[in-house]
Amino acid sequence: MAVVALSKHVPVQEARRTEYSSFSVTPISPHIGAEIRGVDLSQPVGGQLLADIRQAWADWMVLVFRDQRLDREAHKAFGRHFGRLHVHPMHHNRPDQDPEILVVKTTAKSAYTAGEGWHADVTCDAVPPMGSMLYITETPECGGGDTLFANMYMACEMLSPAMRGFMEGLDAVHDGALPYVGNYKSVPPEGGYPRHVHPVITRHPDTGRQVLYVNSGFTSHVEGLQRWESRALLDMAFGLLQREPKLHCRVRWEPNTLTFWDNRCTQHQAVWDYYPYSRYGERVSIVGEDAPAR
Repeated sequence: MAVVALSKHVPVQEARRTEYSSFSVTPISPHIGAEIRGVDLSQPVGGQLLADIRQAWADWMVLVFRDQRLDREAHKAFGRHFGRLHVHPMHHNRPDQDPEILVVKTTAKSAYTAGEGWHADVTCDAVPPMGSMLYITETPECGGGDTLFANMYMACEMLSPAMRGFMEGLDAVHDGALPYVGNYKSVPPEGGYPRHVHPVITRHPDTGRQVLYVNSGFTSHVEGLQRWESRALLDMAFGLLQREPKLHCRVRWEPNTLTFWDNRCTQHQAVWDYYPYSRYGERVSIVGEDAPAR
């Protein structure tokens, strides 16, 4: 995919493909997110269909499959086409639940909704998930409950060459205690939640493109900087997502929708605008093959 310059530090993406051998996609935005209809993920997925899904996922980063009827085994079977399924660090508090399924449930009695701030999934792990698949079966009667996704390739490309050059040499700490204890008030397992260091700017293992890889959910500080310097740098990076809606697509959920995103080059934020109504879904995530690297 070619990139052409519009102005000094703002790249413009040329039109992406929408036709594949097995299906067509409808873009949600010009540069991130596409909807697919007419594909039944409850049936075996392989051959050209699987190849096309892989290519569309690489092209669009966020794929939305409408009108699905999936039980847990079908959901997990689709995830396993892409790799081994992830077990969430908070599973130790939920021993009665399927370890490969993360329940995402918000009701009038909920103290929080999962993922309400911008984040990528479980970046505190040494090897964070490469992708996640959220299957929503109940949406709020009042509407709402959308999820925003951000293109972190584009976020990196929007940095000035000087700032990008500075950030390329930095590492940051991603700490699971920030969301799981600080926000969710979870009791940590013995030894604590995962805490690992990743580059501030990584390189996607498949595309080779650079990604801005810090997020407000998990990133506590940048190593090697004064505390105030680290805070200023992270606030600048986090503020980019708040300030630049051109980075986003917005997935509007319908019952029986599955959304599959690339966790290595996107961030997302769940919008809790439907209190006291409910939303219910289940997520599987796929373990990455390699730790984030430059």
